[in-house]
Amino acid sequence: MALNKFMSAEDAVTLIRDGDTIGLVGGGGGLMEASCLFTAVEKRFLETGHPRDLTAVHSLGIGDRKTRGMNCFAHKGMVRKVIGGHWPWSPRMQQMARNNEIEAYVLPGGVVMQLYREIAAKRPGLMTHVGLGTFVDPSREGGRMNEAAKEELVERIRVDGRDYLRYKPFPVNVAIIRGSFADAHGNVSLDQEAANIDIYAVALAAHNCGGKVIVQVRTAVDVGTLPARSVRIPGAIVDAVVVDPEQRMGYETVYDPLMSGERRGPALVHPPQPITVRQVIARRAAQELTDGAVLNYGFGIPDAVARLVELRGDGERYYQTIEHGTYGGELLVGTLFGFARNASAMIDGPSQFDFYSGGGLDLAFLGFGELDRDGNVNVSKLGGVPVGPGGFIDIAQNARKVVFCGTFDTKGTEVAIGDGRIAINRQGEVLKLVSAVEQITFSGEQSRIAGQEVIYVTERAVFRLGEAGLVLTDIAPGVDIRRDILERIAFTPLIPSEPRIYSADCFG
Repeated sequence: MALNKFMSAEDAVTLIRDGDTIGLVGGGGGLMEASCLFTAVEKRFLETGHPRDLTAVHSLGIGDRKTRGMNCFAHKGMVRKVIGGHWPWSPRMQQMARNNEIEAYVLPGGVVMQLYREIAAKRPGLMTHVGLGTFVDPSREGGRMNEAAKEELVERIRVDGRDYLRYKPFPVNVAIIRGSFADAHGNVSLDQEAANIDIYAVALAAHNCGGKVIVQVRTAVDVGTLPARSVRIPGAIVDAVVVDPEQRMGYETVYDPLMSGERRGPALVHPPQPITVRQVIARRAAQELTDGAVLNYGFGIPDAVARLVELRGDGERYYQTIEHGTYGGELLVGTLFGFARNASAMIDGPSQFDFYSGGGLDLAFLGFGELDRDGNVNVSKLGGVPVGPGGFIDIAQNARKVVFCGTFDTKGTEVAIGDGRIAINRQGEVLKLVSAVEQITFSGEQSRIAGQEVIYVTERAVFRLGEAGLVLTDIAPGVDIRRDILERIAFTPLIPSEPRIYSADCFG
């Protein structure tokens, strides 16, 4: 055993060989991102041309939409293939995928996390119902996002009369992860981190494949000083430790013990939110809440529902969760999505997705990019650009009730909100309620088979998933049903009865 696993970032990244498959971890906003190591890999490639032809795998989004995170790997020749759960944090990698400069694949975020565990245990891949009927189903695209992607990463199988997907295992040669503290033997604590995500699963997969585990931490400690309960990555599976004293909890946060769960403190005081389209949608969506429900909030407009719950002081009425493994507390929004203050529990991401996949969620609030006549939703590929669902598929397919939240149309829409109503002054140039979505991220057909309750909330109308298609159930006051709704949809929704009118509370 190496008695001292500490080394420089420059030396650590020389462990990565050309053609390696590397497992990367992050959750947007710098959450759990090994930024120092990412930069060191990029620097080495730009100076030497190595490592090259890498396969990069990540379950959630990593980056700042500019230069950090996955953007560090977005250089021609550096990466050959990307299997990513969520792509928008790296516009450069998205563009490379669009240009067919890399093989681009998307798999559900939870599936990627759980697949690492199967790889580590040398089991024959991950067998699950998650993804059936969506674009990752091999009867559709099989997760392939561009013409360069030819590989079959998933197959459809039948067991005991039921259909499943088998996500195939692959060798993981390197894990690049991070923690808070480490000793010379490589024992790693996450005590000052804001989430666990899939840190352990990625490390174990790399180690058991005969690969290397490279860890970045903020602080070195003496051997024997870390409490056993604090060690989340044992030194037995770690090959190199790099200390970065400048490591931040996230891009916008150096360190906050309320985010790491080390202590509790007063809730943040937020100013009242202006009544915008986003707020109208959040207020109408929040009417679907029920006391005692186990909830999940997605990224985007749905996190406005989380903020609304916080502003109302209603957080204790529900069990709030996010896919990063966090329960309770104040869920942060925007670029801090994935972070929480005063959380009640933090578990590993793969275990959180076990909970979701098994039907543990009562209610999920999720966004939508496109919606079609069959109730299918697209958030994973828009305008030919890979977006990726993150944990969306794992969550949407398994929650007992799903409330999709999004604007009715987009690009140039102008509205006036006041006096308990909304007026559409200018229609958006881009329809979001289309005849057929560009890509199926949520399958209406599979949802009906599963018996889910599904609602689609916009600022001017609410729809429900019925047996025969989309049903218009509610309209906002001030909206002309023909001009502002029916003429702005690429299909004819079902209207079996007079639509209800939104409560005036949604507008003030």
